[in-house]
Amino acid sequence: MALVFSIFDLNPAPFCLLDEVDAPLDEANVRRFSAMVEEMSANVQFLYISHNKVTMEIAGQLAGVTMKEPGVSRMVAVDIQEAVAMAES
Repeated sequence: MALVFSIFDLNPAPFCLLDEVDAPLDEANVRRFSAMVEEMSANVQFLYISHNKVTMEIAGQLAGVTMKEPGVSRMVAVDIQEAVAMAES
């Protein structure tokens, strides 16, 4: 990740796709990773796949894929503001 972030810092592309790069990280490093993504998102659009709740907390938009029956996937969008309000009440 350090190499990817360094390259994007020197020569930012408009888009970055990351697939579960936070999976092997402990919570402290997930928070550092999330802070880097949040900081760099001012110049780079990130699309990342994650199962980590800490990483999901910084997302601007959240979408999920579920499978109620074998072979049938369904997209689910989550309104982050609504989810935060629900969690706080």
